[in-house]
Amino acid sequence: PSTLNSFRASDAAVWVLAAALAGTPASFGQSAEKTAAGFLTARPGRPYRFPRDHASHPGFKTEWWYYTGHLKAESGEWFGFQLTFFRSGLRPSPSPSTPAGAGASRPRSRWAVTDLYFAHFALSDHAKKTFLFDERMSRGALGEAGAGKTRYKVWVGSWRAEALGPDAGAAHRLAAESAGFGIDLKVRPRKPPVIHGLDGTSRKGAAAGQASHYISLTRMEVSGTLWIGPGAKRRKLAVTGSAWMDHEFGSSQLGKDQVGWDWFSFQLETGAEVMLYRMRRKDGSVDPFSSGTWVGQDGKTRHLPRGAFEVKVLKTWKSKKSGGEYPIRWRVRIPSRRASFLVEPVFPEQELVTRKSTKVTYWEGAVRVSGEAEGKPVRGRGYVEMTGYAGAFRKKI
Repeated sequence: PSTLNSFRASDAAVWVLAAALAGTPASFGQSAEKTAAGFLTARPGRPYRFPRDHASHPGFKTEWWYYTGHLKAESGEWFGFQLTFFRSGLRPSPSPSTPAGAGASRPRSRWAVTDLYFAHFALSDHAKKTFLFDERMSRGALGEAGAGKTRYKVWVGSWRAEALGPDAGAAHRLAAESAGFGIDLKVRPRKPPVIHGLDGTSRKGAAAGQASHYISLTRMEVSGTLWIGPGAKRRKLAVTGSAWMDHEFGSSQLGKDQVGWDWFSFQLETGAEVMLYRMRRKDGSVDPFSSGTWVGQDGKTRHLPRGAFEVKVLKTWKSKKSGGEYPIRWRVRIPSRRASFLVEPVFPEQELVTRKSTKVTYWEGAVRVSGEAEGKPVRGRGYVEMTGYAGAFRKKI
């Protein structure tokens, strides 16, 4: 649709999450260089440039920036956090090379809407086992939301994430505040960006070219402030910790036989990181194009095809809010790294029911990791995201 009047924001919200939840690998089908609507599709051989590629890619229909992390207060309390920004394009950006008078559009009004923006913010209090969540959405007109095209900055209202300097290793600032909780954090990359998949693309299915462009900063050092509690009971806490950033962009939807995915990210005390995703099919099987990445302490990566890892569900949990039944304990094995991990949430109730924005229900929570890797005992922290367990996605606008 080319005008806001012909587009319902709530339906777009369902689509963008169904196609691509923040940080999680969604399925981007492609059969040509551009979609019928003129959006770019993910193709092999993309040359990446940083810090430019942390910024927005408005030629693609769907894009998200996804932070998860673990914060320790001076009191010894632990918290998990999630801050996610989504962009869903209504029309592709015009090419800078389009000559005037040759189909080039007129300068757009500040009221014009080219993208919809959504944001999710959540905090997990480990000791109290409480999960706080808020959400926002915006049509992006008049600067109320947006994403920089050359310099990394994305915001929805006062919630924002942005680079604090021009170089690839610059820290990012994360800021979000809701009723009863908020963060103001500086997160600094300690390893270079990871490009998941092969030849610059992360495959998600068997269709020709079915892929996305998927970038991660797998270990970021965190410092800043967290506040929690209503009104006079509000506590302001200095925190330190670690974070993980995912950034993914593409232009299509889940495959017809795919119903959701399970995504895992681990930061191990050895200095290594692990990302795994399983695209789930309607028949209960796992798509063979599911994959992952092992990131060594030195930042070197190893691609993990579907056959290189095993995820076994050990326990399930049923949500009282949505009725969805989720896996809640796993045994993860990666034989090539002599790795076997037990993965457990800090507590089960970390489900997001996004009635005000995307209208999609999913589980996104902090987890603990224990086991062994490369022949040595290891512990770590991580995040897990699961979609498609609380009802099928609506995929059409």
